Amino acid sequence: MTSSDERGWLRPLPADGGRDALFTRAGHRVYADRRLSELVQGRPPGVTGSQWSSASRASFDLVVCAADSGRPVVAVEIGPPALPGSAEQRAERLKDAVSAAAGLPVLRVGSPTLRAADQGRRLVEYVIDARDYASGAGMGGTEDDPAPVGFRDILGRLPDGRTGPVNDLGALSRAAAVDAYVAGRVADPIVRALHVRWADGRAEGWSWLQVRPDVCLVECVSVTEQRVSCGVDAARLAEDLAAVAVGVRLRGLEPDDPALRARADLTAEIVALSRRRHELVGGFAFDHLCVD
Repeated sequence: MTSSDERGWLRPLPADGGRDALFTRAGHRVYADRRLSELVQGRPPGVTGSQWSSASRASFDLVVCAADSGRPVVAVEIGPPALPGSAEQRAERLKDAVSAAAGLPVLRVGSPTLRAADQGRRLVEYVIDARDYASGAGMGGTEDDPAPVGFRDILGRLPDGRTGPVNDLGALSRAAAVDAYVAGRVADPIVRALHVRWADGRAEGWSWLQVRPDVCLVECVSVTEQRVSCGVDAARLAEDLAAVAVGVRLRGLEPDDPALRARADLTAEIVALSRRRHELVGGFAFDHLCVD
């Protein structure tokens, strides 16, 4: 992921120093709320004193470290995306620049609904497991020795008793949508979705649930991998996380929720997205959703 020179700028976090690890999993320790200055040893090359002074005080929601060395494996942020042109976006870009100079891998999840305190642990556990699976399963494969099924597509028993992908983070939300439909709270039991990957590397997933015939609960989540791989396709992960967000909102859904969207407006937004397919890696595979 990074060169040996870049890795030298990362500061190991001692197991017995500072704040205790939030949890451990599969040879990793995970910490909450760590400043960039705790993860980087001094000012990296190409970073000015002013940039370092500003960025070093910024923090990450969660940091995954190797248990044996304490070296950071990936820093994670989860929360609302910064608005274009805002001070938050400028600060984010500065933090990204310093992280890149130090070779610090960063995983950023942008969502107006998901939060590190509530969904962070499950996401980090998922990424650790997916990366370990991809690393150890020989995912390349050959004609004589085909690659095994991907981590996201492993089949097993779902919470509702059906057989399906056990590593679908949105499975509980999908089951909750069925329950809400049976209870008469929503007009359709299916959480629908799409995903795309932008040319700038950002992945985006949309999920929605039809609450009334003409009104939908809609969630959009972005996933940005910087010098790190999630172990699964980031666009599909973004789609599953958007389904998780739908489930979060469904739990407290009120019929007159002002954040609900007109179904016609959602369709228009999907059509607008399809017209930007030249900006997408792999094009747009959801033309069937462009018809209301």
